[in-house]
Amino acid sequence: MLEHGLLQALIYLGAAALFVPIFTRVGLGSVLGYLAAGIIAGPWGLHLIAHDDAIDQVSELGVVLLMFMVGLDLNPSRLWQMRRSIFGLGTLQVALTTLAVAVLLVRFGLSRPAAIALGMAAAMSSTAIALQLLAERKRMVTPSGQSAFSVSLFQDIAVIPLLLSMALLAPQGDGHASSTSPHLSWQPIATALALIAGMIVAGRLLLRPLMRWIATIGMREIFLSFALLLVVGSALLTASIGLSMAMGAFIAGLLLADSEFRLELETDFDPLKGLFLGLFFMTVGIGLDIGALMDQPVLLTSLALAIVATKIVVMIVLGLLFGLRRDNVIVFALSLSQVGEFAFVLLGAGLEAGVIDPAQTAMARTVVALSMLTTPLLFIAFDRFVAPRLRSAAKRAPDPIDEHNGVIVAGIGRFGQIVVRLLRVRNVPVTVIDNDPTQIASVARFGWKTYYGDASRHDVLHQAGVADAQLVLLAFDDAPKLVATARYLRAHYPKLKILARARGRPEAIELGRIGVMPIRETLGSALEAAERALVILGDDEVRAARIVEQFRTHDHGLTAQLAEAHSSDEAQAIFDAGRTQFVRLLEAEAANEAETSPEARHDMRLEQRREARRQACETRQPVPVDDAVPGDQTRDS
Repeated sequence: MLEHGLLQALIYLGAAALFVPIFTRVGLGSVLGYLAAGIIAGPWGLHLIAHDDAIDQVSELGVVLLMFMVGLDLNPSRLWQMRRSIFGLGTLQVALTTLAVAVLLVRFGLSRPAAIALGMAAAMSSTAIALQLLAERKRMVTPSGQSAFSVSLFQDIAVIPLLLSMALLAPQGDGHASSTSPHLSWQPIATALALIAGMIVAGRLLLRPLMRWIATIGMREIFLSFALLLVVGSALLTASIGLSMAMGAFIAGLLLADSEFRLELETDFDPLKGLFLGLFFMTVGIGLDIGALMDQPVLLTSLALAIVATKIVVMIVLGLLFGLRRDNVIVFALSLSQVGEFAFVLLGAGLEAGVIDPAQTAMARTVVALSMLTTPLLFIAFDRFVAPRLRSAAKRAPDPIDEHNGVIVAGIGRFGQIVVRLLRVRNVPVTVIDNDPTQIASVARFGWKTYYGDASRHDVLHQAGVADAQLVLLAFDDAPKLVATARYLRAHYPKLKILARARGRPEAIELGRIGVMPIRETLGSALEAAERALVILGDDEVRAARIVEQFRTHDHGLTAQLAEAHSSDEAQAIFDAGRTQFVRLLEAEAANEAETSPEARHDMRLEQRREARRQACETRQPVPVDDAVPGDQTRDS
C-alpha cells in the first residue's frame, strides 16, 4: 500500500511539474496546465492514475486552504461593508441563474422539476477556479475580484436551502420525498447559524490566547500544526451540518484576519495552498468522462457552452446593475461562468430525491467538468483580444493645460512625486503631466494638480509650454518612449535643460548619447546601502563615504565613456578597463593608508569628521514637512 501511494504521488507531482510550466510559459495559465495533466495522466489518457475518492477528499484541502487565506485578507468590518454584494448580488445570481438555466433545459426537453434541480446545480460556481484565475491576474482586490468573491461566499451559504429544495421538487408519489417533507423546517438553517455564531464567539474568546501561548513555545512546526488543526477542524465542523468545508475554513481565517499572526500564517500556508489546489484541478481533469463525451460530443458540448453563455449574460446584467463597468464586469462574469464542484453535491441530492434520473446525472457531471475547462480558455481570449481593445477605447482626450511654468514634470509616480514635492517646498511652479487616471486621482486627494496626457506626444508638450520652459523632467515608465521624447526635445529645443529618469545603465547610456543628463533611479539608494554596509562591517564612516563617492564619480565617468562606444566589443573593453582602474584606485588608497601611522590616521579621520559635520551644519536647511503627500504604495512611475 505504501509503495502504491508513493507511486501515485510521484505521478501527480511529475505530471504537474511537466505540464504546468509548459502551459504557463506559452500563456495558457497554471489552471489549464493542471487540468490537462489530469486528463492526460488519467483513465482516458495514459491510464497512469485512476479516479479515487480518497484523492478527491485530499484535493479538497486546496479549496479549504484557499478560502482560509481569503478570510485572512478580510476582517469582520470589511465583510460587513460587503453585505450588499454578498446578499444582494449573491441572491440575485443564484435565483436568476437557476431560472435562466431551467428555462434553457426545458427547451432541451427536460421536465420542470428536473430542469429546476439542474438549474440550481448550474448556479454554483467553482471558488477554486475563479479565485485562482483572479489571483494570477492580480484582480482579487479589484471590483471584479471582490464581487466574484462575494457571490462565491453566498453560494456556499445557499447550499443548505438548495439541498432542502430538492425534496420539494421530488415527485409527490415518492415515499422518500413524502417522508422527508415534514422535516422541511428552519431547523437545519437555525443549526447552521448557531454553529457559525458559536465558532465566532469561541474564536474571539479562546483562539487568540491559545495561539499566543503556542507561539511562546518557539517551535514553528507546532504552531503550523495547530493552525492546520484549526483550519481542517473548522472545515469538518461546517461540513458536518451540510455547509461546505470552505465556509468553515473561511470563518477560521476571518477570525485571525486582524491578529498578529496573519502574515506568518499567509507565509506558511501559501505553498500548501498552491500544492493542494493543483491537486484539486488535476482531479477535475482525471474525473472528466471522455467516454460519455465521445458518445454525445455535440449535445454535451452544446449544453456546456449554452450554460456558460447563460451564466455570463446573467452575470453581466447583474454586474452592471451593481455598478461594475468596462473590463470589471466582463472579468466578473467570466470568473463565475463555470459550474462549480458543489454542483456534484446537489446532483447527488437530486438523484437521491428522485428529481433527476441516473442518465441525466451522468450527463450533468460531464457538462460540469466541461464548463470548468472553458474558464481558463475564456480568460486567455479576454486577455489577448478584449482587454487591449477596452484599454484603447478607455483612453480619454488630454486635458487642456491652462498654465505655463518654468518646470515640466512628466510622470507623477514615486520618482516624480519626490522631485515635485521638493520643488513645491521651494515655491517653484511646476506643470505635472501623467497618463494614468488612477495615479492622477490618487495625488488629487492631496491637492496636487496633475494634467492627464501622454507627455511623449509633441502636441501635449507644446500645449504645456515646453518652448518657454527652463527644465523638463522625464519620469514616466515607458523607457523607449522616454528616450524618444528626450531625443525630440534635444533636437527641437537645444537650450532646454532635460533631466531623465533611467531605470538602469542601458537607458542611461542611450540618454547620454543624446546629450541628456540621466538620473539612475536605484543608484543613489544602492550606494547609500553600500556605505552603511561598509560601516557595519568595520570601515570608518569617513572612509566608507569616500569610497562610495569615488565609486559614484567613477560610475558616472564610465557611463559617459560607454555612451561614446561604437560597438559592443568596444563597450565591453571600456567596462573591463574601468573596473580594473577602480580596483587599482582602491588598492592604492589602502596602501597609502597602511603607510600612515595609526595616530596620524586617527587625527586625519577626526579632522575629516569635523569638516564633514561643519559642512553639513552650514548646508542643512529646515524643510517643512508636507503631510499631504501620498506614500510609496503608489505605482512606480
